[in-house]
Amino acid sequence: MSEAETRPREARRGREARRAARASRSALAAVPYITRHIPVTELLTEEGLATLEANAETLMQDVGVEFRNHPRAHALLKAAGCSIDGDRVRFPKGLARELIKTAPSVYTQTARNPARSVQIGGDATVFAPVYGPPFVHDIDQGRRYGTIEDFRNFVKLAYLSPALHHSGGTVCEPVDVPVNKRHLDMIYAHMTLSDKPFMGSVTHGERAADTVAMCKILFGTDDLPTVTTSLINADSPMVWDGSMLGAAEIYAQNNQACIITPFIMAGAMSPVTIAGTLTQVIAEVLSGISFLQLVRPGAPCIFGTFVATLSMQSGAPTFGSPEGAMATLGAAQLARRYNLPFRSGGSLTASKVADAQSAYESAQTLLPTLHAGTNFVLHAAGWLEGGLASSYEKFVMDCDQLGAMHVLAKGIDMGESAQAMEAYQQVAPGGHFLGSDHTKAHFETAFYRSQLADNGSFEQWKAEGERDMLVRANERWKAMLAAYEAPALDPGVDEALRAFVAQRKASMPDASH
Repeated sequence: MSEAETRPREARRGREARRAARASRSALAAVPYITRHIPVTELLTEEGLATLEANAETLMQDVGVEFRNHPRAHALLKAAGCSIDGDRVRFPKGLARELIKTAPSVYTQTARNPARSVQIGGDATVFAPVYGPPFVHDIDQGRRYGTIEDFRNFVKLAYLSPALHHSGGTVCEPVDVPVNKRHLDMIYAHMTLSDKPFMGSVTHGERAADTVAMCKILFGTDDLPTVTTSLINADSPMVWDGSMLGAAEIYAQNNQACIITPFIMAGAMSPVTIAGTLTQVIAEVLSGISFLQLVRPGAPCIFGTFVATLSMQSGAPTFGSPEGAMATLGAAQLARRYNLPFRSGGSLTASKVADAQSAYESAQTLLPTLHAGTNFVLHAAGWLEGGLASSYEKFVMDCDQLGAMHVLAKGIDMGESAQAMEAYQQVAPGGHFLGSDHTKAHFETAFYRSQLADNGSFEQWKAEGERDMLVRANERWKAMLAAYEAPALDPGVDEALRAFVAQRKASMPDASH
């Protein structure tokens, strides 16, 4: 390749680096969360909500929910009035409804940078990145197992993305670190590479305890405010396992928030109908939150749900379906009925690459998520392959769409200037508004500007190398990482965190589970 042939590419890289630097600066001034000014969509009538609640109460009383390998849960629930038969816990009608009343409807998750603290609940929406994939994907290397370097990269990208308000949790699984020690590296990365709020480890009670201990070092106090919001998944249908319960108990004891989430593939892990699935969602969520309120009344909890539909032909999960949208909208109504913050949604797709399928499915998940009034949106950026892969390109593509959701959530501006009556005084019928004073005053902020979409002419696109969205996204995430600068952290705090991580790693042999 000649030097002349490399110049357009080098010029593009220069432009991308400058854009990334601007994105980095704007991230520091971004709003900490969305305050919605648009109404929520409600599909269920009051009669429908009451029917679902009554069905769930019957399910909890007659069938029950299993709390496995956690005697403490059995003792607390029995003392509260539940009947216990082995691991099976049955709730008298009305008991769970009463127990969850102590959970706050709104709470604040405090970030180490107070300007980035987020409100969870009410009219707030918080976007957090992809969570949990063992694989990562980019168009240079394809699909591969995630590493701690990939994990750190995604934390950096989340920090640099103004439309993301949260650093998230397991943004990918770093399989090159022993499974019993990797939580220490992951939490340390969230604490040091970003100053946005983050999630804690939930795979074991001891790992939750390590998270709390590191938070005490980071925030310099044993009396922690709520500084983590962590994901506690039910083993649907109708089971809570000891590992998740142990982690949830540690967090509740320390006033840290838990997202109590049924993880459901409808048709396999719940009935094939949306009404049946929502009945199960209520039973699983209310039983889990009841336990945490018995551990510590007032412990912050989120009414969570993750519902994907299954292909009845292949058994494969599908995303972006109308049934998935209805499940999200219905579950959000139920969360409001119980006066609890709500988590669901994201930018979900079953596609193996960031293609048209992934765009359609992600959009059909994200839009209902916003219109549902979702408070905490996990998997908002980077989700690929049904959650098996974290994609670099899709991460920045999704963030571009999250920026559009910021604008949509503002609603229609009805201020005096927005009514634009003075523009009509200046522009005669048959004229145009491009040169009017009103347009000049507003053109910089008039419409959402995508950082990735190509809106130029065909000739311009061809001259610049016929780059499609994937290529542009690839250039963008690389430029963002090249422009990354870590947020300041007290050296003494960093030293203490490093010492804690080293001590904990030295205290146990490597393990694979």
